[in-house]
Amino acid sequence: MPPPLTFTNTVRYSTLALCVLAFVLSLFALIAFGRGLPWFVLSGALVALGIHDLNQTRHAILRNYPIVGWLRFGLEFIRPEIRQYFIESDTEAQPFSRAQRSVVYQRAKGEPDNRPFGTQLDVGVEGYEWINHSLHTTHIESQDFRLWIGGRPGAPLPGVAPCTQPYSASVFNISAMSFGALSANAILALNQGAKIGGFAHDTGEGSISQYHRQHGGDLIWEIGSGYFGCRNADGTFSPERFAEQARGPQVKMVEIKLSQGAKPGHGGVLPKAKITPEIAAARGVPMGVDCISPAAHSAFSTPAGLMHFVAQLRELSGGKPTGFKLCIGHPWEWFAIVKAMLATGITPDFIVVDGAEGGTGAAPVEFTDHVGTPLQEGLRLVHNTLVGVGLRERISLGCAGKVTNAFNIARMVALGADWANAGRGFMMALGCIQAQTCHTGRCPTGVTTQDPARQRALVVADKAPRVAQFHANTMHALKELLQAAGLTHPSQITAHHIVRRIDDAEVRLLSSLMPQMAPGAILNDLGHLPNVYRLYWPLASADSFDPREPAPGEAPPDLRAAACGHPARRPRPTRWHASCARRRRRRRGRRRAAPSSPRKPRPMQPRRHRPPKCPMHGAAPMRVEQGFPPCSARCRRIRVFLVNTPCTAGVLKACASPF
Repeated sequence: MPPPLTFTNTVRYSTLALCVLAFVLSLFALIAFGRGLPWFVLSGALVALGIHDLNQTRHAILRNYPIVGWLRFGLEFIRPEIRQYFIESDTEAQPFSRAQRSVVYQRAKGEPDNRPFGTQLDVGVEGYEWINHSLHTTHIESQDFRLWIGGRPGAPLPGVAPCTQPYSASVFNISAMSFGALSANAILALNQGAKIGGFAHDTGEGSISQYHRQHGGDLIWEIGSGYFGCRNADGTFSPERFAEQARGPQVKMVEIKLSQGAKPGHGGVLPKAKITPEIAAARGVPMGVDCISPAAHSAFSTPAGLMHFVAQLRELSGGKPTGFKLCIGHPWEWFAIVKAMLATGITPDFIVVDGAEGGTGAAPVEFTDHVGTPLQEGLRLVHNTLVGVGLRERISLGCAGKVTNAFNIARMVALGADWANAGRGFMMALGCIQAQTCHTGRCPTGVTTQDPARQRALVVADKAPRVAQFHANTMHALKELLQAAGLTHPSQITAHHIVRRIDDAEVRLLSSLMPQMAPGAILNDLGHLPNVYRLYWPLASADSFDPREPAPGEAPPDLRAAACGHPARRPRPTRWHASCARRRRRRRGRRRAAPSSPRKPRPMQPRRHRPPKCPMHGAAPMRVEQGFPPCSARCRRIRVFLVNTPCTAGVLKACASPF
């Protein structure tokens, strides 16, 4: 039954009615005068579209608003562009602000990046950070800041199967982005730019393609769980194929991908429809079959197995620096890896810490928003742990997470990194406009598409110099930043140089917000260390990624005391029943009312009082009930033991994060 004719219905169907009227009039004009054919065709198409909208069942909005409802889908399609160009402010990061993108574009093009009229940032907002400058500035001759990874030539680091081909790396390199995720022209431009600028290009887990080899730029070969480029037909690791490629002069380092910040613990599937002959050749997978990246590796299953795998790859590659990349998840798993280093004597040459703020072509929204540890906490945990076990000098630390300018690099170094990688920053140097259509294959700039027609928009000869210029100008900005701070090399930046605003009236150094671990502290007493070490270090084992169960007779970590940020203390018994308290008050009252007389000396008794109320747990004190005898004959309640937890609000602020 058709809906009744009301004013609301008249409005909803008015567009269709006008199209019908136009169709009738154009038909009349066409028959009577032989004119109006375009209007007849257009109105007829709109009428047909309206009838289709009324009869389709997929979209409710089109059934209620035929024809005009398509305007909603059109506006939704261009919404990111409208927001980006007309609504979004210069400092609103979604995920990169207009100001951040502008700096990358200007430095890539070699244009001036100066800012007139002062900063656009609110320097009084909580979380604002800056680097302290010095009145005794320095002068640095070169902006080519580098570090040795894997020891130094002729001086390998101690350990099992040590590195014999150390690599002198830049402090700023291209992060892992695979061929397949990026277009062929994008890979060509990135690698040529890395060759011109003298920095490294991480291949991503998609292996080394022909486009990585064409210009001869330095490569960091990333080995994922799919073992692309070094796999057998069944997907297992092939030592022969790995050695064949890893010994090439273009491969400078080997990186085992344990997890990535954008979607840690997820794995991935490249549908067979998207596998081109070039992708199949680079990855070593057959055509017509889904390309699967498992969530976990098959070459090892324990932390000790990971260390032996590191030693195996280092030996097969001819002694090149070998390490792994991970996003921190369960702390005991990271501690298990460290314990495996201590147990086996095998240490990686480097570790790359990926933050949860990392990006990828496609990831479930839950993983993007709520899985993985952010870079600040993850990097600090890794750095402090290596310092606490005495391995920091043997292992270089890299990091990746929204690095677009020199201050980002300086901040990462202050948190404990030796160098920084950037993925999306170099994508923007290629011309990426943050359209956020990477997963659709319809990238408007040809950076993240396999469509040959769209790739043509990215001209390698024009974009490769931009990649090199972005790196060079960022290094120049870093040099000026170091000179202003009175330093001579990025390695001299510490947490003492970075200041963060806590609130309107208080600022603190990062060194006070994130204290430095004392060398060897973890191997001594855990009682004075942060919660994450007291709780999870005893649970870690070199033989398993799973948390270790307490041995018979071994007391588990005191989770109650750790929740309040203090080591466990001996419980203090206190009687809580109301009748007991009333009897004590009556006894005290009788003593006060009695005539004065020489009192007998009383032995000192421990003061009995309720422990201070814990702000974390509200008004009720923290308590544990145990089956002890009643406190008196008349009291029928079980005696309650209270844990002495002298918490303060200031301590709780520092204990809010387990890291």
